[in-house]
Amino acid sequence: MPTHLFLTLPIFFFIFNFFIVVPSVIGDDNFRYSECRSYYDCGLLKNISYPFWATGSRPQHCGREDYELTCREDQYPVMKIEDQDFLVLNLSRQFYTMTITRSDLWDTPCTDNIVNTTLDYDRFSYVPAVRNLTLLYGCQPGNMSVPNSFTCKVKGTDREDISYYVDDPFSRIRMGNWTSCYLNFRVPIMWEGVDVMPDTPDKLKQVLKQGFQVGYEAEWELCRRCVLSNGTCGSKSNSNSFVCYCGDGPRDRICSRSGGSTSKWKRMVGVAASAAGSVLMICVIVRCIEARKQIFKRSNNQDLEAFIRTNGPLAVKRYKFSEIRKMTKSFEDKLGQGGYGDVYKGNLLDGSPVAVKVLKASKGSGEDFINEVSSISRTSHVNVVTLLGYCFEGQKKALIYEFMPNGSLEKYTYNENALHTSNPQLEVEQLLDIVTGIARGLEYLHRGCNTRILHFDIKPHNILLDENFCPKISDFGLSKLCLNKESIMSMLDARGTIGYIAPEVFCRNFGGVSVKADVYSYGMMVLEMVGGRKNINARASHTSDVCFPDWVYKQLEMGSSLGLPNGVTEEENELARKMILVGLWCIQTKPSDRPSMSRVIEMLQGSIEALQIPPKPVLTFPVRTPPESSTLSHICSFLD
Repeated sequence: MPTHLFLTLPIFFFIFNFFIVVPSVIGDDNFRYSECRSYYDCGLLKNISYPFWATGSRPQHCGREDYELTCREDQYPVMKIEDQDFLVLNLSRQFYTMTITRSDLWDTPCTDNIVNTTLDYDRFSYVPAVRNLTLLYGCQPGNMSVPNSFTCKVKGTDREDISYYVDDPFSRIRMGNWTSCYLNFRVPIMWEGVDVMPDTPDKLKQVLKQGFQVGYEAEWELCRRCVLSNGTCGSKSNSNSFVCYCGDGPRDRICSRSGGSTSKWKRMVGVAASAAGSVLMICVIVRCIEARKQIFKRSNNQDLEAFIRTNGPLAVKRYKFSEIRKMTKSFEDKLGQGGYGDVYKGNLLDGSPVAVKVLKASKGSGEDFINEVSSISRTSHVNVVTLLGYCFEGQKKALIYEFMPNGSLEKYTYNENALHTSNPQLEVEQLLDIVTGIARGLEYLHRGCNTRILHFDIKPHNILLDENFCPKISDFGLSKLCLNKESIMSMLDARGTIGYIAPEVFCRNFGGVSVKADVYSYGMMVLEMVGGRKNINARASHTSDVCFPDWVYKQLEMGSSLGLPNGVTEEENELARKMILVGLWCIQTKPSDRPSMSRVIEMLQGSIEALQIPPKPVLTFPVRTPPESSTLSHICSFLD
């Protein structure tokens, strides 16, 4: 028998026993009896029962179809009657009445829903203390001054007109006292609420907010007899007709007096047998889980040993997870977190500080993780972070890197527009050194390694700075390996961070995916570094405000200072302009139009006179979306 089938069968039997056998023994109808006897809360209304129900709080068979409530946290529930939404303010089970009010008139007498208040009179009836109040909108008064007025914007117009409210039985004004009104409708109110006509709009709001009472019908005589026979009221799911749920099953009217003692005894025996079988299944499951852990651990070790036999020993040390826990002091000092794991500060046995990235649990055999460790461990470049060790124990994976005291480049790039502060954290010359260092690191990954490495996630967050602000490329979680002879590689999925993804990565119509994808990400990052802002403002309201590269290009065309602070030298302006030109060349839409990283280094080290302004991109680019969105649906157009 296959291992996975052997481990799955006990779990299947356990689930089948508890979710199929036991419910069938106990009986679904008996479960409904217990379920519908309990009360439930819905927003501000408490202890609600038949005939009301609410999706997610109480099933429909415990109430009647037309009495659904929409629950809202810390608010009154909503009930729809004749296509109008009403707030349910109070329920009286003793008198079978409820207090409701139109939801559109809850906060204001001004509404766009200009229709009379109507009810389903087969289910509802007004209590005697209810009378109508007529609201008239857009009225122009005649010579007589009318006190009971308020101001509302009339639907379909831009002006605010005088409106009136008229208490039908005690109207103090006549229709002839004003000119024609645009709209009017009636709304029920309680007699007690307006013994005296409300003389201010605020009092009118109070009257509308207190609502009105109606009686509601749900076959109360049948329900009363059902409850007296120790049943609970409900409805049939297929017909919405009344049903009385009893301990031994549903009845049309009342519960049986015998109580069904024989069936109860059978249920008790069945439940006891099911419980005994379940205990046995639990024991089997626990044993299988332990066996599976050993098999999985042995499989991982076999994968690692097979890789070493094929490719030779890994160049860095392998640690146990217990050693990882010890060097981080049980993960005490958290440096940061990302989509692939959390980073903690730790110390090796010799006291050397390290950054330990504990990866989130993932599916798979771990072959991709081993390949990643192998590729990074064999890199050696001043601008690529050094991997010192790794941990691989089943689902527990960790990477140990050299510690970078100045953290990531991101906090220097987006620190409230770092270049625009009175004391900039990074000078323009420092930015050029960092930009050049990152370019050297990428050139090494693309050309200097035994195996070409495409990073696919170049962004400020993944660039670390040592004590001398020397940049080092890190976080190879999305990287992909390819042979040196391969210029174009196949990909089954788009990868990267929105805002830095090259067009060809998410849309193959732009061309094949190659090292030029990293060049695009690099260019976008350079533009951000020099501009001191993210390449997308998620709160901007117009496309022209959102498209950062477009903004940069316009600044370049106008010959502006690109937003650099006052006081920078002409030489610093030239350096910033050079970096902007390089960045714009790197984000060209067609991969073939982008320079290689070797050419980028030459451009950064050469004179600005040798650089031409690149053509303005004419297609679309993916941009960074707000944090709550993770799709590529937001596209920033660069069309003229």
